[in-house]
Amino acid sequence: MSQRPSRPLPTGWLVLWTVLLAAALGGFVALGTWQIHRMHWKHALIARVDGFLRAPPVAAPGPRAWAGLRADRDEYRRVELRGVLLDREILVQANTRLGAGFWVMTPLWRDGGGYVFINRGFVDAAHRDPARRGEAPPAGPVRIEGLLRLSQPGGGFLRSNAPTEGRWYSRDVAAMARSLGLSPVAPYFVDQSAEGGAAAPEDAFQAEPPRWPVPGLTVVRFRDEHLGYALTWYALAAMTAAAMAYGARQEWRRRAAAGTDPRGEVR
Repeated sequence: MSQRPSRPLPTGWLVLWTVLLAAALGGFVALGTWQIHRMHWKHALIARVDGFLRAPPVAAPGPRAWAGLRADRDEYRRVELRGVLLDREILVQANTRLGAGFWVMTPLWRDGGGYVFINRGFVDAAHRDPARRGEAPPAGPVRIEGLLRLSQPGGGFLRSNAPTEGRWYSRDVAAMARSLGLSPVAPYFVDQSAEGGAAAPEDAFQAEPPRWPVPGLTVVRFRDEHLGYALTWYALAAMTAAAMAYGARQEWRRRAAAGTDPRGEVR
C-alpha cells in the first residue's frame, strides 16, 4: 500500500514560517557579530588596563577634571594623592580571596581641596570594629597610592544600599558623601595598593601581627568569552539556514507531487 505524499503548506503559512526563520537567522547573525565587536572592545580594554598597571602612578584628578572622567579612559589608572584621612569610615560588604567581610572606605581631605574616598582595604567581620584592628589609621599628612575606580551607584545585585541602616553593597561615593555630610567629593574612589604597589600576599592573614585593613586586594580580571558566544550564535544561524534550505526542498517536492508549481499555482 503506497504512502500518500504529505500535502504542501498553504501559501500563507509558508510565507509566515519563511519570515520567522529569516528573522531568526538575521538575529543570530547580528548577535554573533555583536559578540565579535565586544571581543575587540574587551581586548582593547585589557590592553589599556594592563598598560595602566605597568605605568608609574600619576596625580589623581583634581576638581577641574572630575566632570571629564570616563570609565573607558580612566578606570584602573594608577594614581597618587596626598592629604589627611578623616577619623570616619563606611564599611561596604565585600567578598575577596581572603573571605567575606568589608571594604573600609575612609574619606581623605586632599591637599588643594576636595574629598576623595580611599578604600583602605579589607577587614573580616571580627575586625570591623576599628578598636580591634591593632593599628590606628595614620594621623596627619599621608601619601596614598592606588587604583582609580569610578563610583558604583545604587547597590549590589538585587540589593540596594541602605545608608540610614548602615548597610552598603556598593561604593557609591555620592551617597557615602551625603551620609557623612561631605562636600565637595570626587566622583571616584581609590583602591589603596599594598606597600610598594604590589598585591597583598597570599599569607596576609598569617602575618604577625596582621595588618588591618588589608590593602591591595583589587581584582583586575576581565572575562573574555565573547569568541565562544559568537561561535554559538553563528552555529545557530548555520543551523537555521540549513533548516530553511531543507524545508524549502521538502516543500518543493510536496508541491511537485501535488501537481502545484513552487509558486503555488496549479499546473
